[in-house]
Amino acid sequence: MPEKKVSILTAFKTIIWPRRNLVFIGLLLIVISRAASFVTPVASKYLIDDVIANNDVEMLKVLVIVVILAILVQAVTSFLLTKILSVQAQYMISELRAQVQKKVLSLPISYFDNAKSGALVSRIMSDVEGVRNLIGTGLVQLVGGIITAIVSLVLLLRISPSMTLFTFVPLTIFGIIALKAFKIIRPIFRNRGKINAEVKGRLTETLGGIRVIKGFNAEEQEHKVFEAGVEELFQNVKKSLTTTAFMTSSSTFLIGLATTGVMGFGGYKIMQGELSIGDLLMFTVLLGTMVAPIVQMSNIGSQLTEALAGLDRTEELMNMAPEADEEQRTIVLDKVKGDMAFENVSFAYEEDKEVLHGISFEVKSGSVVALVGSSGSGKSTIAGLAASFLNPQSGTITIDGKDMAQVDLNSFRQNLGVVLQDDFLFEGTIRENILFPRPNASEEELQSAVNAAYVNEFTDRFDDGLDTLIGERGIKLSGGQRQRIAIARAVLADPRILILDEATSNLDTESEALIQKSLAKLTEGRTTFVIAHRLSTIRKANQILVIENGEIAEQGTHDELIAKEGRYFNLFTYQARI
Repeated sequence: MPEKKVSILTAFKTIIWPRRNLVFIGLLLIVISRAASFVTPVASKYLIDDVIANNDVEMLKVLVIVVILAILVQAVTSFLLTKILSVQAQYMISELRAQVQKKVLSLPISYFDNAKSGALVSRIMSDVEGVRNLIGTGLVQLVGGIITAIVSLVLLLRISPSMTLFTFVPLTIFGIIALKAFKIIRPIFRNRGKINAEVKGRLTETLGGIRVIKGFNAEEQEHKVFEAGVEELFQNVKKSLTTTAFMTSSSTFLIGLATTGVMGFGGYKIMQGELSIGDLLMFTVLLGTMVAPIVQMSNIGSQLTEALAGLDRTEELMNMAPEADEEQRTIVLDKVKGDMAFENVSFAYEEDKEVLHGISFEVKSGSVVALVGSSGSGKSTIAGLAASFLNPQSGTITIDGKDMAQVDLNSFRQNLGVVLQDDFLFEGTIRENILFPRPNASEEELQSAVNAAYVNEFTDRFDDGLDTLIGERGIKLSGGQRQRIAIARAVLADPRILILDEATSNLDTESEALIQKSLAKLTEGRTTFVIAHRLSTIRKANQILVIENGEIAEQGTHDELIAKEGRYFNLFTYQARI
């Protein structure tokens, strides 16, 4: 399937037209600037043919003043162009970055499972940068260059049509070469964005996993991977530089031919009395005035090509289907009671490779359901479905009798709390991490959560208490301390639906005893899904589901399952012996 490309027309409609007032001001300024730029070549003719020839000192003074004013006008308009358009372009880049980041956050969990965080950072931060050439000085200079070239051409034809036509031949050839080059460059720029994202993605992973790298003495291996990435990036840049260099060399050669032709034709016409020396000087300066924007336009063309390539990738991202389908998810939950049911639910991460097969069970409001089983049996998948992170391929999940597929995700997740095995903490303070779900919670509510999760057991020993900085991903804390902060965060969120995925896995015996007390308080009156390998932690669960190979092998309370002497009995007695 061919990649969809953003056309100039699309970019004009979506980016330039909504800011037409600013662009119009920019065009007006560039017209004034370019009009002022013609003063010098015209003045040069009068300087040679009239002022110097007639020794007219008064006329020389007027000429100098007019040229100085023209230069001043050019300087002022150049400053205003940068001030108005370049600043607006940077504002638009920040606006676009915010839109792309918002879009990325709206995508389903499955997208993030298959994407590198560093690559996403690149797409959010780098791909939109080229837009500055669409709304900034780039586009206006392109239009200004066209105006200058046309006016210069008219003036050149008035001086000498034959000389103008001669110089036009190499310029036309250059234009054809430039158009061909832009077609070659655009896919190179588009591919560069992808390579950049991959290299940054790997670099982000490398820095995040530095302990693993050093632990396995794999620095050289990672260096080779990164080196290969930057080499691929270099080869891409080399291609674009080669194409651009060919274009620049062509312009130098062809414009050189045109200049040489002017010297020959002009010299001959002066000797024949068909041109004055002033005419030749004016023609030469006007030719430079026409050629300069043409060469500049080739550079601006490369910039616009790069901008469109970045927009291709941004557009591709913005067109992805969001997690919350607003047309389908129309049911807004007002007050959640917490009854949940799985009805013949099947799920596959990859096509034709189901990990859950026709799962059915009910969870009453305020009850605790425990999911147990061997690794890879489907426990976390069930929890992911309950949290609406995943959507079933077939079957129905209901919340208070309403089909989850039709429920507005925001209204559901306002009532959801999660505590994961390797729970993520943000760089900052302990206080900021606990307040994450409710930044405006009162100090009393915060302290209540802190006490419930026994966070104060260790923060009281820190000089800065809750304001202690914990480093990236909470690296300065132990696993048990991070887990207690995660539980405090869930307590503060006060959810109706709670997902606990190995919530006590990182705790020592003493910490686990404390956490079990806080979890007992946390689960009171809440519908709770617990995934646990330590079966001793789920004895009081209202319902235990033993998951094996994506199916419910056994179902019941702890005592009922022990009495059955089946799979759960074997797992429990095995752990008890360890």
